[in-house]
Amino acid sequence: MNKADLVREWFEIALDDFEVASHLFKTMHKKPLEIICYHCQQAVEKALKGFLTNNDIEPPHLHDLENLRLMCMEHDRSFEGIQKACVKLKEYASTTRYPDRPEIVESDAMYALKETERIYAFCADLISEFRQKQEHEQTPQQSM
Repeated sequence: MNKADLVREWFEIALDDFEVASHLFKTMHKKPLEIICYHCQQAVEKALKGFLTNNDIEPPHLHDLENLRLMCMEHDRSFEGIQKACVKLKEYASTTRYPDRPEIVESDAMYALKETERIYAFCADLISEFRQKQEHEQTPQQSM
């Protein structure tokens, strides 16, 4: 798979995670908040890995958004602007999937969805190929 296809794949999978989270939030009567937040974390992780791939860096097999963000900052200092969200969202990588998980309330899931949408668009916008594509196709912003 060439680099452009791999980058596109990272962003498509990220969008899939975001759309699942958004769908669950909108349609479930008893919202599975932990699952929603988990999918948000996953979407951001994949968007960051897509950015890294676009910059010829093979993304490490880790789920720590803060470490991925720091790797991205080596190529673009504007990643500093997503630090707070990455720190918060990284909590959802695994702790939400096991007993003794932290309590998550609806406002946490709303924050996760909002920040995921913002970070996805931010990462995609930094890749020129996606700037044009976003204008013609569905982005997380349009699906919410």
